[in-house]
Amino acid sequence: MNRPQIISIVGKSNSGKTTLIEKLIPEIKKRGYKVATIKHDVHGFDIDVPGKDSWKHAQAGVDSVVVSSAGKIAVIKKLEDELSLDEIAECYLNDVDIIITEGFKKEDKPKIEVFRRTVHKASLCLPKEPVAIVSDDDVDVKARQFGLNEIGKLADYIEEEFIVK
Repeated sequence: MNRPQIISIVGKSNSGKTTLIEKLIPEIKKRGYKVATIKHDVHGFDIDVPGKDSWKHAQAGVDSVVVSSAGKIAVIKKLEDELSLDEIAECYLNDVDIIITEGFKKEDKPKIEVFRRTVHKASLCLPKEPVAIVSDDDVDVKARQFGLNEIGKLADYIEEEFIVK
């Protein structure tokens, strides 16, 4: 099996990254593909609920805890350093057709920038131009451009360029 391609949805705060991903996932899924997402959180996060058994295990000092049921599994693993996108994909996401990330603008992966001129004056201005831009206005870049509501066309582009068949 080929490793799934990773594509990152990037943009400034409140540009609509999550909204775009929420619209894009069902469009790609209805085409028969398995999709995974990875959300970058620069502030850190905690999914353990105080008082629950997994939280109690973590408080007791485990290095990893897995919560498993018939319908899903969650792994909570303490890390000394943040994993790269490739390391996350290799360890946990080798059974999907494409991985869409939200954030990870510093990783060397193809990026689709969400830019809304009604919210920001300038785009993210990455050192490397994004492969595509989704915007409410024309942007002076060489990348493919899509309107905010052109989800089908964006999914066509992702399917053609990034999903390994």
